[in-house]
Amino acid sequence: MRAESSRRRAIVRGPAVSPPIDKRRLFGVDRSGPPPAATLSDQPLNPWTIPNAIGYLRLLGIPVFLVLALSSPHGQDTVATVLFAVIAWADYADGFAARLTGQYSRLGALLDPVVDRLLVVSGMVVAFDFTLLPRWAIVIVVARELFMLGLSRYGLSRGVEIRINWPGRLGVAPTMSAPFLAMAGVHWLALIMLYVGMALTLVATALYIRHGVEQARKLSASHVRPAEPRS
Repeated sequence: MRAESSRRRAIVRGPAVSPPIDKRRLFGVDRSGPPPAATLSDQPLNPWTIPNAIGYLRLLGIPVFLVLALSSPHGQDTVATVLFAVIAWADYADGFAARLTGQYSRLGALLDPVVDRLLVVSGMVVAFDFTLLPRWAIVIVVARELFMLGLSRYGLSRGVEIRINWPGRLGVAPTMSAPFLAMAGVHWLALIMLYVGMALTLVATALYIRHGVEQARKLSASHVRPAEPRS
């Protein structure tokens, strides 16, 4: 009887249906709805996917970029600058590949923001070394990225998952663009991107902390058992 009842409830509720892949969703314009089930914390890593392969190539490209840029005379090596842009734009490519093929994975959800932050830090290291951007602002951006890496790791160890919010999503492009434009010699625009990206990412960080605290409190409350009544 219980099995039959459960089966009837499942039929009534129906399976979780993902939104259809239209052009807006395919190209990343429409990001509404819950995250794909395969990216949730209780899912296997599933490392062998096309989007993850792009992520691995992006990760391998970062040390190559650093060697080229730091060995250049003024930090404005053309090959290094182009490589930085390719690694940055490939972030969009792996998201597009995941939506196109449906190959979402837990590892991809973890790897993508780590590669993004390492790329930002690497670009800022070059900008700092050659004074291509104000060093005080570079310190703030790098400290924020390292803080978010540590916060994400700490949150995962506590069962709290940090999902990207809209200020964080909007802040990625200008933050990455700042060192690229500085290495490309467009200093005035690099400064604008730096300050816009810094403002957005700092707002995003405050929201991440607030959301993380709320999640931690809910998890803590769910683990508190009511005291047994005394006889």
